[in-house]
Amino acid sequence: MKPADAVPPDAPSPISFGQALRFWLKLGFISFGGPAGQIAIMHQELVERRRWISERRFLHALNYCMVLPGPEAQQLATYLGWLMHRSWGGVLAGALFVLPSLGMLIMLSWAYIALGDTPLIAGLFYGIKPAVAAIVLHAAHRIGTRALKNSWLWAIAGASFVALFGLHLPFPLIIIAAAVIGYLGGKWAPERFAVGRAHTAAKQAFGPALIDDDTPTPAHARYARGRLLRVLLAGAVLWCAPMAVLLLWQGWHGTLTQMAWFFTKAALLTFGGAYAVLPYVYQGAVVHYGWLSPTQMIDGLALGETTPGPLIMVVAFVGFVGAYVKAVLGPDMLFAAGASAAALVTWFTFLPSFIFILAGGPLVESTHGDLKFTAPLTAITAAVVGVIANLALFFGYHVLWPHGLAASPDLRAVLIALLAAIALFRFKRTVIEVILACAVLGLILR
Repeated sequence: MKPADAVPPDAPSPISFGQALRFWLKLGFISFGGPAGQIAIMHQELVERRRWISERRFLHALNYCMVLPGPEAQQLATYLGWLMHRSWGGVLAGALFVLPSLGMLIMLSWAYIALGDTPLIAGLFYGIKPAVAAIVLHAAHRIGTRALKNSWLWAIAGASFVALFGLHLPFPLIIIAAAVIGYLGGKWAPERFAVGRAHTAAKQAFGPALIDDDTPTPAHARYARGRLLRVLLAGAVLWCAPMAVLLLWQGWHGTLTQMAWFFTKAALLTFGGAYAVLPYVYQGAVVHYGWLSPTQMIDGLALGETTPGPLIMVVAFVGFVGAYVKAVLGPDMLFAAGASAAALVTWFTFLPSFIFILAGGPLVESTHGDLKFTAPLTAITAAVVGVIANLALFFGYHVLWPHGLAASPDLRAVLIALLAAIALFRFKRTVIEVILACAVLGLILR
């Protein structure tokens, strides 16, 4: 006879809109750690603890979000909110994932630009930067252990890393190549790209879910041409209306207009989530437009890691600093300029994500049991692991060897990075604990 604690629990009761809303609001304040950490929190809360959705359907939704341009963790929250409570559930889940971070970043960006040259702030950032390098490496490890289940997927991740680091190939090309490999592999070696095996053990451990593998797709999540057209029309209006106001107010070459256009392109043309979009944002915001300096960009990434919400919220920092320095509302309204720009670029960065989920979700729900669709998504997830590993190396190089490889490394920064890595890998400390500890350590050493 099995012990009582071995008896699988019953499926959870239906979740009300209010219950879900409270969870999404809580998630907006606790979702630290960049995409990997945020996805891990959602998996722990929604799959393991609350059992609102099965692991297999969770991973299928995640793989779709990995394919899309934009922040995959925020898109995943939007998708799950939409699946449970229709369009408004998705909109509020995605918005609450972002709004707490936006408010915090506006205030932190103001403190940074006004007080950044003080020894206190400089010392704190000296410790945070090496910690962020360790956090990005840890993110690659966490996603890799979940996604790389066999040698084929390991090979895809390795090839993705080499293509970026050694050959400097564009990320969209790598995504397309991974999808083709997954599609062909799903035909020739389907067992290498199936995602169901790991779920069997997970289901035994966690118990049945509210939205389980065999739960029928709800009516609102099925494809309907009229619903699709309404979503696309609403998205077009929500983009065109503020852009028209900016054009009439500042003209095409105005700073705010150019920010709106640039971050729309960032939302549409960059793939692989926040870690993959950062080089594109760096090139545009620093090199092309000169909205901020390279050092400020790295500091902004460090701030993004210290706040909850998507890591791509660094765009709010970019918008704030750029508009503040250029005094787009005049010399007497610097804070208002920065805060307005931060909110503006956040709108144009995240609007496409909502449209992608609400428009494409019904197609994804119709394919969660079809290998010819899931195999390419599994391969793409493996490729993203290589992208994040490449970013960890890039970021570590700039932080630990600030004067280039020909010079000696910054040994104090190396020490902080090692301690952060030990805390994350060995002692399983949270991202915010590591950042706070390293900030204090940096202040002491500096």
